[in-house]
Parts: sequence; C-alpha cells; structure tokens
Amino acid sequence: MDVTALVINYNAGNLLCDCVQSLLDNGIEDIRVIDNASTDGSLARLEKHFADTAGVKTFANNDNPGFGPAINAALPQIQSRFLLIINPDCTLLPAAGATLIAALEENERAALAGPLVRDPRGQVEAATNRRFATPWRALMAFSGLARLGQRHPALQGVAVPIADDAQQVIPVEATSGACMLLRTGVIRTLGGFDEAYGLHCEDLDLMFRLHQAGHEVLFVPAATAVHEQGVSSASRPRWVHRQKHLGMARFFNQHLADQYAWPVVALVRTGIWLRWAVTWPLVALRG
Repeated sequence: MDVTALVINYNAGNLLCDCVQSLLDNGIEDIRVIDNASTDGSLARLEKHFADTAGVKTFANNDNPGFGPAINAALPQIQSRFLLIINPDCTLLPAAGATLIAALEENERAALAGPLVRDPRGQVEAATNRRFATPWRALMAFSGLARLGQRHPALQGVAVPIADDAQQVIPVEATSGACMLLRTGVIRTLGGFDEAYGLHCEDLDLMFRLHQAGHEVLFVPAATAVHEQGVSSASRPRWVHRQKHLGMARFFNQHLADQYAWPVVALVRTGIWLRWAVTWPLVALRG
C-alpha cells in the first residue's frame, strides 16, 4: 500500500495500541504516531508493545501544539500517495484501508474518502455522513425537527441518515474526521489544516476547502471504523467544550456568514455561544 498512517495521540490510553494494531492488520507498513505531550504513559506502552515492528515510528512533542499543527509539521516528510489520518481512539476493521484506497483510485476528482464509523455498541456516528451546518440545518438539528427530514426534506438537518445495507460509494459534503484517507499531494497543496482551529471543525474546514478547490469527498460504507469517541478529550472537558464552539464560530464566520443578512449572522453567532453557556454546567461537572 502506498499509504502513510498518521496518528496524533493525546492520552488515548490502551486504545492507542489497538489503533496501531488495526492499521498493521490492514497491511499499512508506514505508521507514524505523534504524541502531543501525553501524561498517561500511552506512548511508552506503545513503544514497548511495538518495539520490534519496523513500520511503527513514534515522535514525541514537548508540548501540545494541537491536532492541526501536529499534522502540518509531519506533512513535508510524507512521501506516500495517500495519507490516512486516524484518531488514536479509532480502529480500522479488516480490509477497510484497501477499500478506502480503491475508492480514491476509482475517482480522480475525489481527494478524501471516509469510512462508515460506528461506536463500540455498533451505532453509526452522526458525523459519518453530514452536511455543512448552514443556519437552517443547524436549527433543524438543535430543535429535533431533523428527525422528520426523511419525510419532509425542508426539515433536513446536518446528519444524513444511512441505510443499514449501504454499500455504494457516494460523494458527500463531509464525513467523520475520526478517520480520513486523503491524497497527500492535495492536502499539501491546500496548505494542510488551518491551525487557527484549536480542536473541532478543522476537519470540516478542510473538507469545505476541498470542495472549493473542485475536489470530491467520498463516503465509503463498505469500509468500517470503530470510534471510542471522546477518550483523548476526557482529561480536559471544559477546554474541549470551549474549543468546539470556537471552531463552530470560526467555520461559520469563514465560510458561511457572507451568504446571509446581518440579522441571521447575529442570530447564529448568539446561538453558538448560547449553546455553550447552556451546556457548560454539565461539562463543568465532569471536571
């Protein structure tokens, strides 16, 4: 496989070893783990477990520069045609890697392919196939009216329902950022990730810019990944919660705000931070 897998680790615990093993089981022989100053010993356990595996390379940052900056710093050294970016709390099921590569090889316009992402209980994650969060779609999602979207298209929200027997590769607006296969040359041409995103929405920003550049994003349901969501975020939930809303605001201001009149823009900006304020107490109780 002409692919490099890049894993940005921060306190993923034992799941980091599971992630790397799943990549090896998929036949990926160039796996690079960049540790953003974890404090849980996950990097040391990984290095001990895969000490005799030549294809697994580790790099340790002295601090935590963030997800996007860690990816961007690694990009100049990657020579493979394809780059698989996968969260450390995510595992690839057998043959998923080859299936994603085949999808990109069969579609020259496509620059990113994402698998079907399930949680450990088998539920499909909402981010697996999603639309960009326009004000109306976000309102439908937050209000719960999006549940009626299949009967009434005007009520569709951000998440796109996925049939249980889905197998066909389809172009979509966005897939899950937990696992993304990209053409290395394309992401390098785009300048990598926008480092102004602290955490959350940097994947949406990349996919939006791919569309702007004339590329397609593919959803590949025949490839499956399992995502133990939120493991790396558990040690700093308040910071992550704020970064999520900062990411929402930046994405809207960058890519969508100029399409709407100022009252709508003001309502969206207010809504983002009202959501942050309403949900903050629950997050603060978690630490």
